[in-house]
Amino acid sequence: MDKKNETINLINERRTIRAYSSRKLTEEEINTIIHSAMRAPTAGNMMFYSIIQVKDQEMKEKLVKTCDNQPLIAKAPLVLLFLADVQRWWDYFKISNIDDQCEKEKNEFQTPQESDLLLASCDALIAAQNAVIGAEALGIGSCYIGDIMENYEVHREMFNLPRWVFPITLLCFGYPRGDKEKIPLTTRFPQKYIHFINRYESLTPEDFSDMLKNDPRNAQLKEGESLAHIAYFKKLTADYSIEMRRSVKAALKEWTAKE
Repeated sequence: MDKKNETINLINERRTIRAYSSRKLTEEEINTIIHSAMRAPTAGNMMFYSIIQVKDQEMKEKLVKTCDNQPLIAKAPLVLLFLADVQRWWDYFKISNIDDQCEKEKNEFQTPQESDLLLASCDALIAAQNAVIGAEALGIGSCYIGDIMENYEVHREMFNLPRWVFPITLLCFGYPRGDKEKIPLTTRFPQKYIHFINRYESLTPEDFSDMLKNDPRNAQLKEGESLAHIAYFKKLTADYSIEMRRSVKAALKEWTAKE
């Protein structure tokens, strides 16, 4: 690996930043981050996403509570909400009378389905990661807030989201408080358990043991436990996970309902 490649170094050295200095971001920096997002690859150049910059402090304070009590949201100098958005195109289809054209051609006018939500979510998340790398290049840290998928009804009203728009991720940005190099890099699983050739490979008990042997979360284990206990009981059955599942189901029901 070329250690002199600045982009690769940015990726390898990136850390999640949850504590921000009081330094504000300039409009040029904010626009650079958003421009970086908008240069991301997008399906068919349709740009199935929108970005809301959350500037209102009261809204940020509310997001602290609705996103599983995360104070960093209120303190972040820049908060961007990335939305999976196909509403824009379907509004354009309506304005362009595509439904009438379908009727003339005796074709059913198709409204968005689950696949469109997945595709739009991919578009939005790819854009979000481009924003992260753009910010990193400026020395600005970031933190993903996946909990924005919780409390669907509250967030929908809060941001005036129409039917075919879903909040897929929230990103906090800011200059790190203190020396970010002192924050340990999080570990990753060995590549051989993630990267396969031509076909998927299920892991054996021995593979799992080897994959997780150096995971720092092992220090949290009680006697007789494995990392499966932490992953399942402390994360997947946590209140926020249960609420996230409920919210996504509610969003899917609304998304695919017949008009």
